[in-house]
Amino acid sequence: MTSVFSAEGKNVPCTVIELGPCVVTQVKSVEKDGYNAVQLGFEDAKEKNTTAPMMGHFKKAGVTPKRHLAEFTGFDQELNLGDTVTVEMFADSSFVDVIATSKGKGFQGVVKRHGFGGVGQVTHGQDDRLRKPGSIGACSYPAKVFKGMRMGGHMGVDRVTTHNLQVLKVIPEHNLLLIKGSVPGYKGSIVSVIK
Repeated sequence: MTSVFSAEGKNVPCTVIELGPCVVTQVKSVEKDGYNAVQLGFEDAKEKNTTAPMMGHFKKAGVTPKRHLAEFTGFDQELNLGDTVTVEMFADSSFVDVIATSKGKGFQGVVKRHGFGGVGQVTHGQDDRLRKPGSIGACSYPAKVFKGMRMGGHMGVDRVTTHNLQVLKVIPEHNLLLIKGSVPGYKGSIVSVIK
């Protein structure tokens, strides 16, 4: 994260995203694949770290091996194999959506995971169960815990989409996009940006 000054002189916090250059590695059509989409590759990979089937895929497109692939739909212009998509396509956009995998938080209890208040009131005669969930079911009927009961468990590492993030600045010479708002994922993670 960093911050930039707006036209009014306010210091606005923002996230810097390196966006491209991305190369078209496959063009899907309704006739052949059943839907229209464009597959983009980002970040060069070494040939020794690329499998043989993927090497054939990249050679067919006439591009060097890429580390990350993603499919996108709804491009304004017609794209062909080997074309390059840069950050300049977001120059006229004021808001974007960002998709990424959220940070992993491991096994968490109900207070952090679901916002429970805990059972920490001293008036209930409890002194060792401050952050516990409390009762989770009834008595002999239904004699089970219903599915979907909010309990402690694994938290994070989910596919998260953040909508309507404001584009503050586009820096085409360095392929950078400055976005105001909460971008999911850890520093250096791979994200997808959609108009």
